[in-house]
Amino acid sequence: MKTRNKLLTLLILAAGDAAATACINKAIKLSAISRHILENESSSSQCYHWRLGNIHYTKEGNGKPILLIHDLTPAASGYEWKEFSKRLTKDHTVYTIDLLGFGRSEKPNLTYTNYLYVQLISDFIKSEIGHRTDVIATGDSSSLAVMACSNAPELFDRLLLINPESLLSCSLVPGKNAKLYKLILDLPLAGTLIYNIACSRKNIAQDFMGRCYCNPYSVNSRLIDAYYESAHLGASPKSIYASVKCNYTKCNITNALRRIDNSIYLFGGEELDNMAEVMENYRKYNPAIEAITIPKAKHLPHLEAPSRFHDLLCPYLEA
Repeated sequence: MKTRNKLLTLLILAAGDAAATACINKAIKLSAISRHILENESSSSQCYHWRLGNIHYTKEGNGKPILLIHDLTPAASGYEWKEFSKRLTKDHTVYTIDLLGFGRSEKPNLTYTNYLYVQLISDFIKSEIGHRTDVIATGDSSSLAVMACSNAPELFDRLLLINPESLLSCSLVPGKNAKLYKLILDLPLAGTLIYNIACSRKNIAQDFMGRCYCNPYSVNSRLIDAYYESAHLGASPKSIYASVKCNYTKCNITNALRRIDNSIYLFGGEELDNMAEVMENYRKYNPAIEAITIPKAKHLPHLEAPSRFHDLLCPYLEA
């Protein structure tokens, strides 16, 4: 009898803990998405019905097409380009995409891979743009643009990559520990709670002030709220976090760099550690690549100082 009572007590406590965790996860999600910042900011919202889910994007301006691809941090979205894109619309048709699993696009519960995004980018250009296009990509999404261009060079003109990840980082593969961590993250309650902690508003703000912005005092609350909202929209926002964290979106791009005959420009923040070395390593595999240092900048110069970055980038768009 005592054993049965103990088991019953344990079951009740476990059920209570599970219910409490579920309530906490739900409350965090509702709080994060309550402001509808991304929806209100997007005046030219469109939808591309891709085979794995609906893709949110915007289209503005007239002229030669440019596709803007955001970084691969879980809180990223097309919001990253909101100020910078306005400066391109006078002479270009600007497409700003939320990749599958990000922002306002669908977030199905699956493993996101580099190849998946290569297919998405190529299909999007064929279906929605219909012309050779310049691509501007940030951070880890640079490898997606490189692989997509290598696979279908006829769809691309110039690649302009902002603070691309190192070639060593691109080459990482999921190890045993990463696969175990992904299994934990895939758990419906515990995994979601871990994700909510990792993508808390506080952690997003610290990332901006330490890694993304050169001047931490430029970080404002609305920006953090927008990224926090993006991180919690959709059916399974933690899936992209698990895939990125466990290296499923990585791919060795050295052979692709050698093959590409398109113009490639690298823009590296002066204040980022080892960025000069990273850009030099890219040039070893393709000497035609041009590397440009951005003064007084870290990871997101186009969001922190859009006018200054636009003035720096314009000559390379007109070349």
